[in-house]
Amino acid sequence: MSEMIKILVDDVARKTELNLNTINSLRKVKTRCYMAYHVMLIPTLGCPSKCSYCWSSEEGSPVMSIETIKEVVKWLKNFRSEPVTFTFHGGEPLLAGADFYRKALPLLAEGLSHLKPAFALQTNLWKITPELAQILAEYNIPIGSSLDGPQELTDLQRGKGYYEKTMRGYEIAKASGLKVSFICTFTSYSVKFREDIFNFFLENGLNLKLHPALPSLRSEDPGKWALDPEEYGELLVYLLDKYLENMSRIELMNIDHLCKCVFTNRGTVCTFVDCMGDTFAVGPDGSIYPCYRFVGMPDYVMGNVHDHPNMEDLAQSPAWKLMFQFKEYVDQNCGECNYIKFCRGGCPYNAIAPTEGEVKGVDPHCTAYKRIFKEITERWEKEFLGGSGMPMFGFPSEPARDARPGVMAIMLKRL
Repeated sequence: MSEMIKILVDDVARKTELNLNTINSLRKVKTRCYMAYHVMLIPTLGCPSKCSYCWSSEEGSPVMSIETIKEVVKWLKNFRSEPVTFTFHGGEPLLAGADFYRKALPLLAEGLSHLKPAFALQTNLWKITPELAQILAEYNIPIGSSLDGPQELTDLQRGKGYYEKTMRGYEIAKASGLKVSFICTFTSYSVKFREDIFNFFLENGLNLKLHPALPSLRSEDPGKWALDPEEYGELLVYLLDKYLENMSRIELMNIDHLCKCVFTNRGTVCTFVDCMGDTFAVGPDGSIYPCYRFVGMPDYVMGNVHDHPNMEDLAQSPAWKLMFQFKEYVDQNCGECNYIKFCRGGCPYNAIAPTEGEVKGVDPHCTAYKRIFKEITERWEKEFLGGSGMPMFGFPSEPARDARPGVMAIMLKRL
């Protein structure tokens, strides 16, 4: 009997070591799942909606001219050699009008064809028309829009009538074959209704990406709507569970990317990578910023497209240096964190917004990121070492009834 126990113990040890080695090997796999070279074009900071927690709208903002688009083409022609993705953002980018996009899209697509440009657009859809939808469809542009859940909740946070106007635009976009996904902003108020919100998106067949409401560098009361990091972490775990129960019915983009981060051991979206030098935003007047969140704020201007600056020119700006100061802070203060390779301290904007533009810490959502990364990691390792319906260290187990997919199913999804 003692010999049999010894054989079983040795078998447990051997298979445990093999599975842990497999996990570590998979984490070292190099993939092409990394952030593209990204230029955000902000045609205007103007916006017809009045969302309570907005930090990116500015009344009286000018609208980008086609001449500025031509200068963008000249600037980027020899700026970098990698493929580029353009995202039209705002404010509300559709305020620029159909004629702007009719001219801008071919200028960018043909003038920078050697960079294989891809396009995306973030809009509340209020200003979309069949004509404009058809222009965007010619370039197969994916649309991101915003709803905070059911009509009553959306209108409470984003203004009366918001829901109806956005859904009207959604129908126009769909009729032209455009793919539309929605960002849902969870606030300190709406997080109480997380089940209602998830069920709304599920039952209406809408894909979901969530944003936590952020403090704003522009607001006199930056924390009013901000979502507490611990609540955000629990929200992410809740949504992971709901996603695993409903993977065939909904796409939850945050959870997809968080699982990919753990699987590849590197960030897969801008929040979780060193975005400095790989992300730029161009404001209505051609000013260049580190990210669209800084557009319209003079202290964060790095240059202007009309001057066709190279990387060395941009690197001389205080804003560039501030972004790299954040990177250095993360390297110095997060070195012992288990998740540093696929978190990188979170978003620099989130980090400096509460400290009046100074680097004094990492993204305040660090607590949330650690919570969800730990949850995903532990579930993944458990699946490898034997979970429900799987042999545990060589010992047979009963087949699971009503087994649902595990996090590995999300990790292996093609994004």
